[in-house]
Amino acid sequence: MFIEPNLEGYHRSHRHYLGWIEVVCGSMFSGKTEELIRRLNRARIARQRVEIFKPALDQRYHGEDVVSHNANAIRSTPLQSAEEMLLFTGDCDVVGIDEAQFFDEALPDVCVKLADQGKRVIVAGLDMDFQGKPFGPMPSLMAVAEYITKLHAVCMVCGNIASYSYRLVPSQEKVLLGETDNYEARCRRCFRLGPAARRV
Repeated sequence: MFIEPNLEGYHRSHRHYLGWIEVVCGSMFSGKTEELIRRLNRARIARQRVEIFKPALDQRYHGEDVVSHNANAIRSTPLQSAEEMLLFTGDCDVVGIDEAQFFDEALPDVCVKLADQGKRVIVAGLDMDFQGKPFGPMPSLMAVAEYITKLHAVCMVCGNIASYSYRLVPSQEKVLLGETDNYEARCRRCFRLGPAARRV
């Protein structure tokens, strides 16, 4: 269970002592983006200055907004590279990053720089790809994060807790954007069984 840090006594003139990194990870359909949006909205309610980013290649729901599977949305800035974040975050208090697995390998270093500047950095992304292997910069991000929340979906085959994103189409491309037409959440057993898995 994630316990949000205690911000009692927070003051912007001392914020360089208060930076940290939070990672929200899990399979597809586990609620990662929903949780990211929730935390960012809470920060805005607290009148903190928030900047939000997503990779420019993710155009599934909207060109600019970060949108969850439940259609909750929050405005963001699409970027081609992680380094670009440093150009937009000068006076903000909180940085939100969605679909972190699609950013380049510079992302962990960028997040560390932002945290060192006193910013709260909240990152959401897939921890494993469709082959069940660590995805992009996510392992390095999890290593340097102060807080990690792993969310789970429900296996679409048997109903157990799901941690894997099973690809339903034959493509072997590392990056294949899609939703329920291309992927479904699966537990370890049903993921390993692949097409042989039988629905209950």
